[in-house]
Amino acid sequence: MAEFLLELYSEEIPHGLQISAREEIKKNLIKLLEEESIKYKSAEVYSTPTRLVLLVRDLPNEIKIEAKEVRGPKVGVPEGVIEGFMRSHQIIKKDLFEKREEKGNFYCFKKSAKKILTEDALIKLIPKAITSINWKKSMRWSDHDLMWGRPLRSILAIFNNKHLKFNYHHLVSSDGMIIVDNFVDKIKKVKNFKEYEHQLKINKIFLKQEDRKNNIIKKFQSICKSKNYLENFNEKLIEEVVNITENPSVILADYDKKFLSIPQEIIISTLERHQRYFPLFDSKKRLTNNFFIVANKPDTQNIIKEGNKRVVLARLSDAKFFWDKDKAKNLIKQISKLKEITFFEKIGTIYDKTQRLRKLAGIISDQLNINKEKIEIAASITKSDLKSDLVGEYPELQGVMGKYFALAQGFEEDVANAVSDHYLPTGLLSPVPKKPLSYAISIIDKLDSLVGFFLINEKPTSSKDPFALRRAAIGLLRIVIENNLELKLKDLISYAIRLYVDQGVKIENNQVEKEILDFLKERMRNILKEKKIKLDIIEAAISSHVGDNYLVLYKKSIVMNKNFNKDIGKDAIYSFKRVSSILEHESKKLNKELTGRPDAVLFRKDEEKFLFEKLNEIRKSFTIKEDRKDYEELLTKLAAVKESTDNFFDNVIVNDDNQDIKNNRLELMTMFCKTFNTYIDFSKLDGI
Repeated sequence: MAEFLLELYSEEIPHGLQISAREEIKKNLIKLLEEESIKYKSAEVYSTPTRLVLLVRDLPNEIKIEAKEVRGPKVGVPEGVIEGFMRSHQIIKKDLFEKREEKGNFYCFKKSAKKILTEDALIKLIPKAITSINWKKSMRWSDHDLMWGRPLRSILAIFNNKHLKFNYHHLVSSDGMIIVDNFVDKIKKVKNFKEYEHQLKINKIFLKQEDRKNNIIKKFQSICKSKNYLENFNEKLIEEVVNITENPSVILADYDKKFLSIPQEIIISTLERHQRYFPLFDSKKRLTNNFFIVANKPDTQNIIKEGNKRVVLARLSDAKFFWDKDKAKNLIKQISKLKEITFFEKIGTIYDKTQRLRKLAGIISDQLNINKEKIEIAASITKSDLKSDLVGEYPELQGVMGKYFALAQGFEEDVANAVSDHYLPTGLLSPVPKKPLSYAISIIDKLDSLVGFFLINEKPTSSKDPFALRRAAIGLLRIVIENNLELKLKDLISYAIRLYVDQGVKIENNQVEKEILDFLKERMRNILKEKKIKLDIIEAAISSHVGDNYLVLYKKSIVMNKNFNKDIGKDAIYSFKRVSSILEHESKKLNKELTGRPDAVLFRKDEEKFLFEKLNEIRKSFTIKEDRKDYEELLTKLAAVKESTDNFFDNVIVNDDNQDIKNNRLELMTMFCKTFNTYIDFSKLDGI
């Protein structure tokens, strides 16, 4: 058995492109191997900033291809299609024959059994695999036609200890790998992966991402232990630096302590987001003036360290200047300047949005019993930091800086927190605001955006959501669920629409309220899936939900999922199944629609009277206020109907000779199903 080694050596590939390239070249080559019936034991893929490496183990030297019949295009298609099919399979017209199948007549040909060398097959497949990488961003360089993620400089291809020679655009594959030594490219010949690994090792290059990661973390831990720093690092940033280094070296650096006087979020963002450094915290979780740099080579003369310190000094000096300047600007006076920032062309400026939020704040304050004056103040200054120089330099800190500005100017703490928290949550795993003022502002901010974009028909499509409306909707729902809020969203949506109209926004969609409520309902699928709710229960809950109380939808789903395989769940489902199956069969024979309103006068048996009374008792439980409902208790009551249901069918003949009595019993069964479906659509559950 033989191994195949492929190395694509290029200019430095960014972190994000590396990840997708690794996944795609492996997936694409495996697909091509399987299409050619080439068996293998394993396929591994690695990358460094300059190397994309694929290793396939235990390939045969020779491939036996079985004879088979290949179906082509349908008879009657344009001649060009047939010619393309023949070209792709390297056959001529006389090789084709017509074959009749269920869906019509097709052109076919017989592929003869044969043996081919694996190396010959690979020579054809590898260029296809390289080409099939779908780069999110690609480039063309020099006068070459090749489009790739970054300029591709060489291709190393080895099969069974031999150079696999083929052409790919302007490049010819080789048996030599490039090693950079003092900025000079040196070619090292290799015959197999073992020799390839050896060359990397002696040049202190870590091929495997996991090895580089472990190397970085060990160095982090060693320094942290000796200096008493917390071992708490940004995992995403570690993954990123792993992909932008070949020989990672950890450098401990520092900056002037005077910068610790500015909000730590500025410093952390400067280090992590802008420079890819790791801030360090002491044992009491306080930010220190030290940080880690992960360099791509050892810094024996402190050149890298000093250079990066100068960069940090410059950025923090600017940040401190902006902080000192911006915190003195009156947030109330900054509101009018928001007229200079467009929210969206058709729906006005950020100032317009702020005015809407202030008015919506008054409405939601009544629903949530929040101080009206305080929430209106919070809503008014929510976006004021967008005009600060700091947020201009650090857009990722919008809201956060608003909080610090508000505190510096003497606003109450909960008002200041609302300014920063109203952007939360930012994703499915992001925390939600927990304080009333914060979550109220967050709700109306997200709802205002949903209403605005739906009004002008800028709704998400199956593939695009440029304004992150799905995220806004999920965020709104998470706030409602995790804070156990009973909200009248219809009222808020209706008022938000009116505010847009008052501001002169042209309405291009007259179904906004319904569409947003449906949109929110569909977003509940994502939330329920994250909670590991059974798919049939999700469908049952979603399809049965009406109105604007999504907390109810969530609670029912959770309770049903929890009890699905318990006695109360089984009994409720069994009862519904028994009744609905008989009802479905018998109702087909009727020439009238059943309403679910039986006439008690027509009851002839105690069992049907008792079942009727039980159902009415349950229906009353559904009429109490939502905040007082216990959905586990309601499910228990539904389950308890099983005894009455069994007694009904054991002692009552549905198909009574008297048509009126029979119809009345069917009405009772309809009432039964409607009562159950008030809770959840039982017909959607598995086994029903």
